[in-house]
Amino acid sequence: MAFVDIADASLIYGEDGESGTLAVKDTTLGIERGEFVAVVGPSGCGKSSLLKLVSGLNLATAGRVAVGGEAVVRPLKIVGMAFQNPTLLPWRRVIDNVLLPMEVADGLRSQYRRDPAPFVAKARDILATVGLKGFEDKHPWQLSGGMQQRASLCRALIHNPALLLLDEPFAALDAFTREELWGVMQTLWLKERFTVILVTHDLREATFLADTVYVMSNRPGRVIYTRKIDLKRPRTLEGCFEPAFVDHVHALRDHISIARSS
Repeated sequence: MAFVDIADASLIYGEDGESGTLAVKDTTLGIERGEFVAVVGPSGCGKSSLLKLVSGLNLATAGRVAVGGEAVVRPLKIVGMAFQNPTLLPWRRVIDNVLLPMEVADGLRSQYRRDPAPFVAKARDILATVGLKGFEDKHPWQLSGGMQQRASLCRALIHNPALLLLDEPFAALDAFTREELWGVMQTLWLKERFTVILVTHDLREATFLADTVYVMSNRPGRVIYTRKIDLKRPRTLEGCFEPAFVDHVHALRDHISIARSS
């Protein structure tokens, strides 16, 4: 069984199965431990709903969702999440925002209170990795949007999650900052090799970061195409102009066009 194993999973929003909204239908995919995958598709096709199924924030209406060999029947503790907006608490320093999961999560809170030093050291180390050394004691309003998103990624990783779920984390940033953060994300993943599911509308982003890209259909979403990205790592922005990279992007775009018209 794959680390993330989804078999014929469907998700209906609403209490009444007949009148509710069918967001995901009969979706099947498997993600190996340590793999970086991206999910792309038309707007409203159920990409974010797929993340909710994997995390346990919503439970499958039908089919099976399992992570680490166990059925997902409640929100998972082994997951880190980052979203389009950083959602940092403005009254807390950057390092305190990064450490927030250690203060509030069951199973971590007592460990952190007993001996916070190792976690503070890890927070400082991961902030340095993403280029925020020297900004630990700043507040979010003192940082640029890109720097805030870096801090958000650090917060998602502070508790060593086995699975990182990213819901369009770079979409609100300008093109140059977005591309810079692709490199930051790749560096973090190459260092730790956690499993990642990235939802994005940016096909270049998906190709740059992922080992495998899944294309979803129009709602109700299901996987209609799988693309293996066989490009060497570490990947560079210069590589985005090479024929092999461009071919992957064009293939993904063609299948999304098909999905939109179906």
